[in-house]
Amino acid sequence: MAITSANQLELLQTAEAVAREKMIEPGLVIEAMEESLARAAKSRYGSEMDIRVSIDRKTGRATFTRVRSVVEDEALENYQSELTVEQAKQYMAEPKVGDTYVEEVPPVEMGRIAAQSAKQVILQRVREAERDRQYEEFKDRAGTIINGVVKREEYGNVIVDVGAGEGILRRNEKIGRESYRPNDRIRCYIKDVRREPRGPQIFLSRTAPEFMSELFKMEVPEIYDGIIQIKAVARDPGSRAKIAVISNDGSIDPVGACVGMRGSRVQAVVNELQGEKIDIIPWNEDQPTFLVNALQPAEVSKVVLDEEAGKIEVVVPEEQLSLAIGRRGQNVRLASQLTALDIDIMTEEEESARRQKEFEARTGLFMETLDLDEFFAQLLVSEGFTNLEEVAYVELDELTVIDGVDEGTAEELQARARDYLEAKAKAAIDAARALGAEDSLIQFEGLTPQMVEALAKDDIKTLEDFATCADWELAGGWTSNNGERIKDDGILEPFGMSLEDAQTMVMTARVMLGWVDPDDLVSDQDDAEDIAEDGEEETGV
Repeated sequence: MAITSANQLELLQTAEAVAREKMIEPGLVIEAMEESLARAAKSRYGSEMDIRVSIDRKTGRATFTRVRSVVEDEALENYQSELTVEQAKQYMAEPKVGDTYVEEVPPVEMGRIAAQSAKQVILQRVREAERDRQYEEFKDRAGTIINGVVKREEYGNVIVDVGAGEGILRRNEKIGRESYRPNDRIRCYIKDVRREPRGPQIFLSRTAPEFMSELFKMEVPEIYDGIIQIKAVARDPGSRAKIAVISNDGSIDPVGACVGMRGSRVQAVVNELQGEKIDIIPWNEDQPTFLVNALQPAEVSKVVLDEEAGKIEVVVPEEQLSLAIGRRGQNVRLASQLTALDIDIMTEEEESARRQKEFEARTGLFMETLDLDEFFAQLLVSEGFTNLEEVAYVELDELTVIDGVDEGTAEELQARARDYLEAKAKAAIDAARALGAEDSLIQFEGLTPQMVEALAKDDIKTLEDFATCADWELAGGWTSNNGERIKDDGILEPFGMSLEDAQTMVMTARVMLGWVDPDDLVSDQDDAEDIAEDGEEETGV
């Protein structure tokens, strides 16, 4: 088949029809046709020739040309697509290296095999163009809600027609035991859009916390307008959820606005989420206050926050314990996700018993180590002293304010405490040395004798050993395994070592050993500060 004047116009009409059907540019289809015709011509004239085809966008006329490049004599490799300067003089005036000589060649007759090959090239290019168009269309829609139609279900995954493409709703992204039939309408959250060899993959979700946020944005105009902000969302998909909101306008109640008249707004979201119960919580900058709100409907008696450990203790009346924990721990788990805190819940009786136990333990410690009678030891505990270090190194004034303690008694108490601590430290150093700890580790600033002993027991005996440690190995941390948080105990965690302190100490050791250039640390710190300042400027802080 040759491209004759009879079918030139048909060529353009075909390109436009394919472009309309696939919703891509007609020019891309014509480029695919040009490439397919060029391949067919190469099979006729020879694969080593550089044959190019150009189709006129107005008339549809296909022009076949042979292109040859002018190269140095010694660089000539392909006689079909390259020319030396001397050879080029036959066709060109004053040729030079880098010039190209183009000559028109007769159109080729396309046999059945060549036509089939051309068709495959066109289809492949059209598919690629279609995939690029789909990706460009959906890449900026990630993080939004889309309506679609169920096409089919494969191994529990739902394939959704989203208009110009297909999305996949995986089984773990469906709510509970949702099931869909072909042609069912479905609303999903676009979780991710990826460019892959088989085409753009659109991953959908109905369990993502962001799905609930977007639904509220659709139902509550104040959220859409930015008057009310959603600060945090925690979900147990299909069962229960908590959402924290705050109003930027003091005259608007954020909870009331989200609930709506007779619960109309929140009910619309509940219906979309298959009856998922939603607790709307007022957000508060004060973490204990926010936690009290998050544990609703349970009533909280007392909250004790440990900011360094990121933990919080909540005391509730006995009759409120089951309500605070919730069925299978659901209420406290959602409150923990919402506040990003580890929550320990106990009853007033349990808290009282724990405090009594701590009181007795501290009393016993002072009695044994300071050689005090029970009354005097209890007096120290009652005044807030919790360990020997506080007694040994506190200002004398803080001891003399205790009834019955004069300056001489206070000095004697501190002398006893210091003697005990020094003896304990010496014993720890001796034990560490017996385990093989070297002076480089023992004398490292920031490590107490007890810390050195603990490190030596864990086979960390030199400064080099210490410098190879990760911060979480020293201070402890958390890892996730199949969605479950698992505690990793740190070697120095019992001594109150924080992750930040561990990072600083390990980096200091590496600098001392010459593993790290201190100038690099300074530049890294400056870069981090610059990034933080830029972030504050962008957010208007």
